[in-house]
Amino acid sequence: MGRVLVGAGVMTLTAKRAFHPRRGLFIGLSLLPAALAVAVFTYWPMVRGSVMAFQNYHLFDLTATPFTGLANFAAVLSDDRFWTALRNTGTWVGVSLVFQFALGFGLALLLRRHFPGRALYQAWVFFPWAMSGFLIGLLWRWMFNGQFGVVNDLLIRAGIVETPIAFLADPGWAMTSVVVANIWYGVTFFAIMIMAALQSVPRELSEAADVDGASRARRFWHVTLPHIRPTLTLIVLLRIIWILNFPDLIYAMTGGGPAGGTDIVTTYLIQQVMGGDYGRAGAVGLLVLGLLLSFAVFYLNATRSSDAARR
Repeated sequence: MGRVLVGAGVMTLTAKRAFHPRRGLFIGLSLLPAALAVAVFTYWPMVRGSVMAFQNYHLFDLTATPFTGLANFAAVLSDDRFWTALRNTGTWVGVSLVFQFALGFGLALLLRRHFPGRALYQAWVFFPWAMSGFLIGLLWRWMFNGQFGVVNDLLIRAGIVETPIAFLADPGWAMTSVVVANIWYGVTFFAIMIMAALQSVPRELSEAADVDGASRARRFWHVTLPHIRPTLTLIVLLRIIWILNFPDLIYAMTGGGPAGGTDIVTTYLIQQVMGGDYGRAGAVGLLVLGLLLSFAVFYLNATRSSDAARR
């Protein structure tokens, strides 16, 4: 009798898992609208923009859009503004990432502890990440205003400076100003992701290390950090890609000025689009895509090699 019941249960489970063509058709039709939306609004613009990169495609003269081969790429690579934007991009990404990661990691460690009002403080800290990057840029543009900005007011009241500083108009200060704003904006992302990773560390591992007499620093370096390293690798890579493709804040604060002093490759691309030269803009887009893919492959290979060496 027991065998019969077990056999019946297996037959029932097998019947439930059986695939029916009608079910497959229903699933396919349910996914079709989302697939079409992604194809129309994501993949088709990517393909069309890639084709434009090899055309003389100017918005104000669409009577003839012949293919010009690599002419757009040659024009971009011979433009001094592009190389200035590329150097600025290295500063923009590198400095922002280091400080965002360090401050975000520290904030995550602090928020991991239990204290009165912890949930409310977490919500207050994470709120900026829900705001628009362009809006954040406008707020910081007001704060760094050379005449009535709050930053100048605080510096003067503290006796650090005597006269206001034109943060966004001075080439020596403009890049520093936008990087400071970006650091403030991105710290929250690292705090959220790292705190989630820290909460995934099994408590048994820390308790076992504590029983073995490991100090807090040793528990962090030999238990916590190895456990969350894959997550850190992923979020650092994602953040590098997002920072490089984040012209909103710069465009709102300086528009790439003064004299291209805060241009990055994505603001340079926007300028090509605003000028109507879609062919050159497509070339810049492909160059940026190639740069990102090359960096992603190098970064992932380097981290895998490092992990393999540790093992």
